[in-house]
Amino acid sequence: MELKAVLDNLYASRSPRHLANDPLSFCHRYASPADREIAGLLASCLAYGNVKIILRNLATVFGAVGPSPRRFVEEFEPEAGMRLFAGFKHRFNDGRDLCALFLAARTMIEEADTIGDFFLGCHDPEAEDITPSLTEFSSAILAFDYSPVFGTAAIPADSAFPFFFPSPASGSACKRLCMFLRWMVRADDGIDLGLWKEISPAQLVIPVDTHIHRIARNLGLTARRQADWRTAREITAALRRLDPDDPVKYDFSLCHLGISEGCDGTVTPLCEACPVVKCCAGELS
Repeated sequence: MELKAVLDNLYASRSPRHLANDPLSFCHRYASPADREIAGLLASCLAYGNVKIILRNLATVFGAVGPSPRRFVEEFEPEAGMRLFAGFKHRFNDGRDLCALFLAARTMIEEADTIGDFFLGCHDPEAEDITPSLTEFSSAILAFDYSPVFGTAAIPADSAFPFFFPSPASGSACKRLCMFLRWMVRADDGIDLGLWKEISPAQLVIPVDTHIHRIARNLGLTARRQADWRTAREITAALRRLDPDDPVKYDFSLCHLGISEGCDGTVTPLCEACPVVKCCAGELS
């Protein structure tokens, strides 16, 4: 199949340059799996918007966190955290939301030792994909007691913290959570980390952002115009026909056609050198 050969070659073309331009690079700063897991949660939750701003704001957060994200979370005290991140802002998330995220991570490791083990408590290994697991995971996190941050157990309406933990049940594509799962679950290939070995990569769903949605449409992996959970599952199903055991292996390389290589969906001189050009339909209306 021509598309499989093209995408397998694209997968093989991943480079350190692409990784350096990706939030996942922050995980690679740490040798410890425990630190990488926490770093992955932080980096994925803030991975929305302009990539330069994402990387700049993550550098600020990790600079404050220090040499061990796991130790920072274990010792996290909301009152001190609110002072430390008082001026933090990433689009519509602020320092208060960030402190709630640290509190959520601390709660997960207090209850289950690792975020991975907490996720396993929500996971259905018999399901077709991670839809029910991710629904349960987000629901469980949003049900934690956040009164040390917000002053009330319930998350206030003016907080954007729930944006960190969307649910497939709402129709959201859950891009950042799917990306976090890809980082944790896929085998260590120099890009992804392979930390959560109890979960099958075959169950993962591709993280759909504007780049993946546009490129997937151009490659004929979906015709849907809305970048929602249904579209994410449809793209994943198409990729599963190419690699049933590891369908989202292509995500990083496809996404960086846009992030790092400049593909914007229009036909330009860049297309001549694009590794997927012979399978691409060009600009779609």
